[in-house]
Order: sequence, then C-alpha cells, then structure tokens
Amino acid sequence: MIAEPLLSVKDLRVSFPSGNALFQRPSSIQAVSGVNFDVARGHTLGLVGESGCGKSTIGYAILRLVQASGRVMFNDVDLIPLSARDMRPIRRRIQVIFQDAMSSLDPRMTIGDLIAEALEIHNLHPGKARKDRIRELLDLVGLPPRYAERYPHELSGGQAQRVAICRALAVEPELIICDEAVSALDVSIQAQILNLLQKLQRRFGLAYIFISHDLSVVRHISDHIAVMYLGKIVEHGSRDNLFRNPAHPYTKALLSSIPVPDPSIELSREKIVLQGDIPNPASPPSGCRFRTRCPVAIDQCAQIEPQEIEITTGHYVSCLRASLDF
Repeated sequence: MIAEPLLSVKDLRVSFPSGNALFQRPSSIQAVSGVNFDVARGHTLGLVGESGCGKSTIGYAILRLVQASGRVMFNDVDLIPLSARDMRPIRRRIQVIFQDAMSSLDPRMTIGDLIAEALEIHNLHPGKARKDRIRELLDLVGLPPRYAERYPHELSGGQAQRVAICRALAVEPELIICDEAVSALDVSIQAQILNLLQKLQRRFGLAYIFISHDLSVVRHISDHIAVMYLGKIVEHGSRDNLFRNPAHPYTKALLSSIPVPDPSIELSREKIVLQGDIPNPASPPSGCRFRTRCPVAIDQCAQIEPQEIEITTGHYVSCLRASLDF
C-alpha cells in the first residue's frame, strides 16, 4: 500500500438499473464490484482492461458523476456522502480530461473564454490577472497566446486535447483523471501529449489516474498499474513488477497482445488468444469471473471467488491458480 495516499478508494461499488419494469422484473448491473486502490501525490495509476470492464465508471464515481457506495477518501475526506454544495470546492482539486476533447469544448466560445469560464466558476484571477493567467496556461501546454481568440473548430485533435489539459490545469488541481485521453490521437501526437502530461506532473506534483485499454501507453506513463476484468481489479502492482512478472492469466493475455518492434522476436514469441466473449455483467459467472475464458481454469474456479493475495511486496493478484503457485 502507498503511504499517506492523496486518494484512497475502498470497496467501491457502482450499479446501474437494468430491465423494463413493464415487461420484466427490474434488475441491476454491477459495473464496479468492490474495487480498492490508492494514488500517491505526484504519481500515476494506470487502469487497464477491455471495453466494458468498468474502468471509466471508476473515474466517474470518484468525480461523483455517478452514484456509488464504498469510500473515496480524498485528502482524508470521504467524497461519497458529500452533498453537491460540499463537493463544489473538491471539484477544483479533482479534474478530468475526456477522450473526445472536441466534444467537451463549447463550439460557440473562444478558447480564451473556455479557459476563463473555469477560472470564473472558482473565482480565480479576477480582472486583468485573468487574461495573464490564460496566456500563461496556453504557454504551459505549448500553444501560442493567439490561440485564445480561436474557436474549437479551428483546432486539430492534438491542439484540442492541449486545450482540454489547459482547462483542467486552470483551477490548480491535485488529481487529474485522464479517461482515454490519447486514444483518439495519432501515435506521434499521443507521444507529444504523454510527454506533456509527464512534464506537467513533474512541475506541479500532479497525481493522475490514467484510464486506457492500451498497455503500451500505460507502461510509458504509469508508476502503478491495476488490471480490471468485469468490474473487479484482478491484479495490481508497480509497473515494473507487473510487466516483468505478470501473475494473472488475464494480465498475461493482455501483455502477449502488445506487438514487439523486432520481427524475429514477434514471430517467435508465444501469444495467448482468449476464447469466447466477455460474460454478461448482469449475470457474471460464479466463482472467478474470468474462468469462462481462462486457459488454465480448474474446477474450483467455478465454486470459489478468488481473494487478493500479495505475491511479492506491493504486487497483488486475485487468482486461485496464483494462490497455488505461490
């Protein structure tokens, strides 16, 4: 565990209603099922997994954009029971960068007005100081001051994402949730944005939760990585431990899908291809949720839900086979 974390999530659960009350009994889908993790100041937690595993829902639950249960401790304050009024000052400290930056920018406002709006909401840098702050923020993300007069439709995808980062920075946050923040960009632009995020992190001591399905991107930016499957974290640990010694079969399958630039190595290495589809989250499998696609599942996997064990210092896995091996 991380000593004195900035953010500490305990037994986080998020459910969504399912079914039509007129034709069938209403039910619920548990999108996040008892998730635990910490994020330290100045560090990055990478959340990875296939689409629909619940990683973005975790980000929305922390931001209080969806209802959740459990505990979300931010600076020793539990966010879950807070009212909308009490959450307002917290929102300044926790910001988000969305995947589609263009859709998050009002097309009727100039870039300068979009940044000024964030400052105005939180009563920051009034008067002439606000224009100076906007120029300073644009410079921080690598955009010339003249971009303050432009509109979102005049920006490229990479420039729009820089503006989204600029808006997040404007209110001087401590934690930024990056929800697939580079997945819609070209590879060369991805590298520029990732390098910018790391530069800003070093300068301002920012903490990130970096949500992505791309393990190579997560490896580049993260200090700690959590792997999710069907609403649960199945393995988490430091970046180096997880890549050097993956313990969960799902993690191993994800890592085997990362292409290697050397053709001779790429052709010779073993690839793990998962069979079948992700189960219906409204009716997950008994025992281990991954067992229906796991290449090494045993009979007990259908009967026993695996508990998290620490296989090496700071490296945790939820797998019966890993429990037997270690």
